[in-house]
Amino acid sequence: MEKIIKPMSGYLTLILTLVLLAVSIALFANSHGNGWMITGGVILSLSGIFLSAGLIVISPNHSRVLTFFGKYVGTAKENGLLFVNPLYTKQKISLRAENLESSRLKVNDSMGNPIEIAAVIVWRVADTYKAAFEVEDYEQYVKVQSEAAIRHLATSFPYDQFEDENASITLRGGGEKVNELLEKELSDRLAPAGIQIIEARISHLAYAQEIAGAMLQRQQATAIVAARTKIVEGAVGMVELALEQLSKKEIVHLDEEKKAAMVSNLMVVLCAEKAATPILNTGTLYQ
Repeated sequence: MEKIIKPMSGYLTLILTLVLLAVSIALFANSHGNGWMITGGVILSLSGIFLSAGLIVISPNHSRVLTFFGKYVGTAKENGLLFVNPLYTKQKISLRAENLESSRLKVNDSMGNPIEIAAVIVWRVADTYKAAFEVEDYEQYVKVQSEAAIRHLATSFPYDQFEDENASITLRGGGEKVNELLEKELSDRLAPAGIQIIEARISHLAYAQEIAGAMLQRQQATAIVAARTKIVEGAVGMVELALEQLSKKEIVHLDEEKKAAMVSNLMVVLCAEKAATPILNTGTLYQ
């Protein structure tokens, strides 16, 4: 478990180190073969070098994980020049938010259709102990587990309702719900590494190239059928209204044969893709 420690300020140690090194240089310069002065200069210079090994500089949103001969001591997050035990091993871990844009993964959706999917993930280290010791390489762990989560999400739902009309959630139409599911999946997978997911969004979603053309034709055909259905429903209503008004106002009396001819003509005019060309009838309705 992460343990936060607050090391002492390193400015006093820095001054002491500089003084020791300056004195050692002076002793070397004035030794003139004196063994005691040379020995004292060596001791002071080694002491200065040893103390300088304990100086660390921590920038904002950075940290140092400290260990002492394999034992976890704590994590230093305080910014500035600090001094710790020179024998500590210091591992630098960034606490800044990181962006990960996955490659375009080719997977099969829940209906077996090959699709391409990619996501943008914003993450940060929340627990430095887990990031340093629970996994081998936390950045590589984030990358691998993120791709696994995206693949799992893609195989759990159909691409669109064209494939499964009863689907409550689809990859294409799920919107924020799909993103929320992806964030939860990532949080569960990356929790052992102490990673916090800030945001996850689907950045690319499309049918695979080998079926993209066929699926586009299918979508176009479905759209055309839906449009035609609306046109026919509207045309039937207009014809019904026309016959009702003609009968109500007694503008013209139509028998069943005349009604059938009028309905046929009106349906052709209302449902045709192009404007109808009128034909003048100089005879009777029965000719």
